[in-house]
Amino acid sequence: MLTATIFVPVVGAIVIALLPRGNVRLIRQVATVFTAIALVLSLVVWASFNLSDPNVQLSQRAAWIPSVNIQYFVGVDGLSLPLVVLTTLLTFLSVLASMHIELRPKEYFALLLTLETGVLGVFTALDFFLFFLFWEVELIPMYLLIGIWGGPRREYAAIKFVIYTLTGSAMMLVGILALYFNSPSPHTFDMIRLGGLTWAPLFQSIVFVFLFFGFAVKLPMVPFHTWLPDAHVEAPTAVSVLLAGILLKMGGYGILRTCLTILPDAAKQYALYIGIFAAINVVYGALQVLAQRDLKAIVAYSSVSQMGYVLLGFAGMTTISLSGASIQLFSHGLISGLLFLLVGSIYERTHTRQVAEMEGLAPRQPILAAIFTMAGLATLGLPGMSGFIAEFVTFVGAFQTWPVITAICVFGIVLSAGYMLWTVRRIFMGPLRPAFLTLGDARGIELVPLFTLAALIVFFGVFPSVLTDVAEAGVAPLAARLGMQ
Repeated sequence: MLTATIFVPVVGAIVIALLPRGNVRLIRQVATVFTAIALVLSLVVWASFNLSDPNVQLSQRAAWIPSVNIQYFVGVDGLSLPLVVLTTLLTFLSVLASMHIELRPKEYFALLLTLETGVLGVFTALDFFLFFLFWEVELIPMYLLIGIWGGPRREYAAIKFVIYTLTGSAMMLVGILALYFNSPSPHTFDMIRLGGLTWAPLFQSIVFVFLFFGFAVKLPMVPFHTWLPDAHVEAPTAVSVLLAGILLKMGGYGILRTCLTILPDAAKQYALYIGIFAAINVVYGALQVLAQRDLKAIVAYSSVSQMGYVLLGFAGMTTISLSGASIQLFSHGLISGLLFLLVGSIYERTHTRQVAEMEGLAPRQPILAAIFTMAGLATLGLPGMSGFIAEFVTFVGAFQTWPVITAICVFGIVLSAGYMLWTVRRIFMGPLRPAFLTLGDARGIELVPLFTLAALIVFFGVFPSVLTDVAEAGVAPLAARLGMQ
């Protein structure tokens, strides 16, 4: 079941590659069907998950390259399962949001589905070599999606994305190889086995830095974040949804799965520094939002700020804070995905993303205005929405360990309220500009992704146990490994 979930999208990509280029409608239908199948399979995986079992479930293991003990080893636990479902959901909705793509749709949808398989592989791989392979697989589709279908500065943004990602990957590879060659004979890439070993303190400290750097670039953590705003501003709407919704989560997941699990002593040693960077991310990202005038850049820098809460959860090193970080990864994926879809819908009608050029759009776009306001309130953690649950749990858990740092991060909510309410007021309130008198609202298939994500944000805010129970099941073994309560 899990292997089918991972590879169904790439099978769809192959089918699309074999279709005639001129039949655009069929290409779109095939992309929709295969992403829908992957979504259904991931939901079946969630339904099959046993919350009382903290171990990896639905695993599949097979020898791949026996000479160096490399295996095809995949599975899910409470850390990876929500992200697997998030990936299939956002990819399916991104395909629905891409029905207007006219430039080389065959290549576009094939790359989108290949990207989905790469990300799903990252979230399910339990062999370090396989994990790194999937990590690199997602790089090529994302580079091409930004570089071909992006905005005026797409080449610059795509190359910058690649340079940052490859630099982080090189550092991560050094750490992976260090773990492999220092594991008992026969050497192994098995993450479960590596997580059960005891490593020398100095070795842990050094390897932790290499691995953490690779994941921090993807998260992104300040000062390794500068690739993100450029990539978001230039990427097409659906690609921005995937970039913010799932690719950033690869960094957070990697830290949970490898740095904290395999190198627990080093994680505790660096916890204070991670907490400091968390506060910097939250405050710096929010202040940067206040300086932006491009609507996409506003959402991009808000993601930098929101990822600071994930770092705060890591720094807390408690079961509660780690659960909060895991929930925040999922919740932010829903909220940021919705915000970028909204930005795309507004841009298609106004042909501008400059906040200063928009005003009074609410009467002409009541649906977009209402959902945008809701998404903004979810970002700042309004009770009754998923963002509140994620942030509250993170703050409660981290306050036990780092009260001052947590207090600084809580101040980020005030800044979030400021920039989100400011954005809503500037775009939707006030007198309508004459150029927008005939502006239309979201309609048809465009409403499906918007209403779906909005409904899920409220659902997980009202029924948080659906998500928190899964997160706690995944975090419990990790907290035990860290020796925390």
